[in-house]
Amino acid sequence: MHDTLRWRHRFAELGPRFFTELAADPLPDPHWVAVSPGCAAWLGWPVDWWRAPAALAAFSGGAPWPGMRPLASVYSGHQFGVWAGQLGDGRALLLGEVEAPDGPLEVQLKGSGLTPYSRMGDGRAVLRSSIREFLCSEAMHALGIPTTRALCITASALPVRRETVETAAVVTRVAASFLRFGHFEHFTHTAQDTDALRTLAATAITQHFPALTGRRDRIAALLTEVAERTARLVAQWQCVGFCHGVMNTDNMSLVGLTIDYGPFGFMDGFDPGHICNHTDHQGRYAYARQPSVAYWNLHALAHALLPLLAEEMGVAPDRRHDAVGAATGDDTMAPVQEAALAALEPFKPAFADAMLGGLRAKLGLAEAREGDRELADDLLRLMAAARADFTITFRRLAGFSTAEGATNDALRDLFIDRAAFDAWAARYAARLRAEGRAGADSDAQRAATMNRVNPKFVLRNHLAETAIRRAQAGDFSEVQRLHALLERPFDEQSEHEADAGFPPDWAAQLEVSCSS
Repeated sequence: MHDTLRWRHRFAELGPRFFTELAADPLPDPHWVAVSPGCAAWLGWPVDWWRAPAALAAFSGGAPWPGMRPLASVYSGHQFGVWAGQLGDGRALLLGEVEAPDGPLEVQLKGSGLTPYSRMGDGRAVLRSSIREFLCSEAMHALGIPTTRALCITASALPVRRETVETAAVVTRVAASFLRFGHFEHFTHTAQDTDALRTLAATAITQHFPALTGRRDRIAALLTEVAERTARLVAQWQCVGFCHGVMNTDNMSLVGLTIDYGPFGFMDGFDPGHICNHTDHQGRYAYARQPSVAYWNLHALAHALLPLLAEEMGVAPDRRHDAVGAATGDDTMAPVQEAALAALEPFKPAFADAMLGGLRAKLGLAEAREGDRELADDLLRLMAAARADFTITFRRLAGFSTAEGATNDALRDLFIDRAAFDAWAARYAARLRAEGRAGADSDAQRAATMNRVNPKFVLRNHLAETAIRRAQAGDFSEVQRLHALLERPFDEQSEHEADAGFPPDWAAQLEVSCSS
């Protein structure tokens, strides 16, 4: 199969300012851990592609297939709100683009060894983090949330030191683009190369935002498009209780994908202040802060694009440096900065609309009416007070009965303040009746609709941890079982009822950090 694939490498065409070309460091004596048939189908590959004799070597960092051209891209960024300077693909190599049925898709190895951008790292990924990324990438896709995807995991007995000594693995990631906000920050702040910044922006627009190509205000329009995509993405995260954990600007996708799965987590008990990343001591990336952090990151992207926006607005070339340097007292750039802020302003209504629309769907409301936001917010407040399980609460809500005198005990039992829940339930029942969605038949129809947006199964930390522990002991069957389960998150799958239940007590002791 690999002899007939058509590979492209449009990123390589940008030139050596943007990357370092180098070979992967192959895993010794590699073996397969898991593959994703769904991701293979997206690439247009046969389901048994991995059985080819050359596949294991190619996807564990060994002999590349014809047409692959491994390279590590350079970028910079803000980490935990602090400028970190030059970063880059410290343990990833872009192999190139496959001509897939829906268009070119980039294929990348993660964990394939040292690159010039590894800094103090070893360039390796461990089995633990690779399993988490593989499972969550594919789970998020099944939930309908934009994301990079994972094709496969290969692994080896090669020792790798993190908090303890673990073993090495390589996860193969697939996306329409791996461009990050940090790519643009690099050429404005670190390299201070406006020509490279111009080239990168033009390429990004041509390849991923073609509708903007002919516009005279394409840089401003690009900022608006990225802002709106980011807003919708984060709203989707919030609606499933997903916490990214490390929303640095170098982990923000230009095209609006969930990228870089590290210390992520799906909440069990609902807590707006939940911090999933044990390394995040200040709670910068807590669940409730994700929308504001996304907006902050967009400002960092806008700052990086100010030189190009200035050109677009006709600001004199010899004054453009004011946009990225220290304050000079010169207000030449003020209109440019105002234009950048205006371009980002659509983030706010886009997020609000996407969030409210998502909550309406989760509540089974077919019509938009006054008071819907308050109804949803009041439920979330009750959930927070009771630490009600996020996924289970919304799944049980689908079974809400509007019948006179119904107590809805399965849902009611999740709340400590029963009187407060009863008052909310009366409002909810009245709201459903107001749009003619009451009675047994309507309740059944609404339940079916709600169960298509409120998942029964998410990748809870304890499920991932069980799969990881078994894999570390040489048994990969749980990884494969979980992957198959999470491909159908909205289906009942009654044979897997335990995977949809409350987490065990030991799950509360689990911690994930930036090494996860």
